[in-house]
Amino acid sequence: MAKSKGNRTGLWIIVGLLCLGMIGFGSAGLNGGLRNIGTVGEKEISVNSYANALTAQINAFSQQTRNQISFAAAEQIGIPQLVRQQLVAQRAMDNEAANLGLSAGDERVFDMVTSMPAFQGLGGGFDRDGYRFALRNQGLTEEAFENTLREDLARGVLQTAIVTGTGEPRVYADALVQFIGERRSFTWATLDGSALEAEVADPTEEELRAHYEANPESYTAPETRQISYAWITPELMRDQVEVSEESIAELYQDRIDEFVIGERRLVERLVFPNEEAAESALARLTAGEVDFEGLVAERGLDLAAADMGDVDRGDLGPAADGVFAAEAGDVVGPFNSSLGPALFRMNAVLQASETTLEEVRDDLRDELANARAVRLIRDMANPIADLTAGGATIADIAERTELIAGQIDWNTGVTDGIAAYDAFRAAAAEATEGALPELVELSDGGVFVMELDGIIPPALRPYEDVVEQVVTDRIAAATQEAVVAQTTELVTTLATTGDFEAAGLTPNVEVDLIRRDFVAGTPPNFMGLVFGMEEGDVSTMETADGTIIVQLDRIAPANLMDPTMAAETESILESVGSGIAQDIYTVFATEVQDRTDVNIDDQAIAYIHTQFR
Repeated sequence: MAKSKGNRTGLWIIVGLLCLGMIGFGSAGLNGGLRNIGTVGEKEISVNSYANALTAQINAFSQQTRNQISFAAAEQIGIPQLVRQQLVAQRAMDNEAANLGLSAGDERVFDMVTSMPAFQGLGGGFDRDGYRFALRNQGLTEEAFENTLREDLARGVLQTAIVTGTGEPRVYADALVQFIGERRSFTWATLDGSALEAEVADPTEEELRAHYEANPESYTAPETRQISYAWITPELMRDQVEVSEESIAELYQDRIDEFVIGERRLVERLVFPNEEAAESALARLTAGEVDFEGLVAERGLDLAAADMGDVDRGDLGPAADGVFAAEAGDVVGPFNSSLGPALFRMNAVLQASETTLEEVRDDLRDELANARAVRLIRDMANPIADLTAGGATIADIAERTELIAGQIDWNTGVTDGIAAYDAFRAAAAEATEGALPELVELSDGGVFVMELDGIIPPALRPYEDVVEQVVTDRIAAATQEAVVAQTTELVTTLATTGDFEAAGLTPNVEVDLIRRDFVAGTPPNFMGLVFGMEEGDVSTMETADGTIIVQLDRIAPANLMDPTMAAETESILESVGSGIAQDIYTVFATEVQDRTDVNIDDQAIAYIHTQFR
């Protein structure tokens, strides 16, 4: 039923837009003696329908892009072709409906016409004289207009029959929910270096060198870019900017609400449909029959929906006195609110606070200095750009401006100094040797220019330079190897006994989890491992610092009585059902159009297009 209602709503919208489209183009006198641009079967495509659909599409695209496009631009992006395709598809369905003998009765058409706001009189009822005048003024007859409505209604009947004629894909939905909601109960434990029975021995020199040679990628220096730059930021200029005490005091007053905060309350509000319901709820709460959380749940809400946060008197309206007089935990009311009668629970008192000018003077001075430094830097932008355009080097720019010169050997692991800025790292990664410096703005209002002096390709660092890292890495690898070996032994034991504690492991028990669940302390693909196991299986998974051992205790089917699963089924039915219906309709409409004769008058199209240019 929901689908059918949605289709009818869409039909009325389409009909309304068509009616509006019919009223407008003909009155402009642009069509001369031209009546249609072609035929689809026995149905004509009128000049008005094409012209107004074209106008609507251009306006819609312009609104979307927030820029009124020209007709030439509309042609370039294919809007006229799209409009013609839509109208041909529509008229093909009109022709099919007529061939099937589908038609709307006079009563349906009459109801539709008399309900249109455009034809309502001052008293609110249908104004027949106004209806005739409006149509005549647009060069339309009542018969032509009502025939158009009749066709729209018939097409809607055909569309609805196709879309609602498909059965619900219940079997598919049930199978998918069974897969999604299938449950697993399992026991798991982690194992890391701390669980080893013996400490890992220090690696020998031979082991270290073997590890170094086997893992060159870990000890290879990345490509390094040697960059000269000149930059300036508000922070670097801050000491050069003078800030008066008067301006600091003025900024403090402008933002006084941040520094002088009145007494406030942490409050929850529960709104009721009327005063009687609110009074009844308060009486039950006072009698101890229900608590505030229970009242919230009865309204189909949670406490987050009732939470107003910290509020002052102005936020509470008529409830202000009652709430501010309450003790923490009190529920007061009902009081009128912007949403209706409500009960208020006062949870805590936030005392008034004041931050003096003396306490924030330095922060405000820095803020003002920073803002003025940003303005000064912006004033530098054009002179710096002129220098770069004239071929000035980094050294020239640093000498002739406020910019400070520097040099950096940069790679993707360097994020200090100027490399802390995303804009610099992006420019450094794309820089080419010999390119002229370009002025680039930084996120804090600063600017920089840079030159790529050279590139040092990736290279394996000498063993002596990285030996400490090699030692650390080899010990970590040996520890992981020992943990994996011990895990293998434990798996053999568990496969026989199934007793985690007897194996010296601390078990974690999970019950009835589904594929979508996530177990804290496990990798993202852990549930995939669990759902690939058979009941009674013991499996392992390596982690960054050890292993996980898991035993699958029980497999259970989805609980279709669970409200969550029931909602999942309905959601799948709705989405898949609408998708199937749409696919069927698309196939049907395409087949109808393929077997319907379509004749488009290119000269008529060209003539209409001249009116848009």
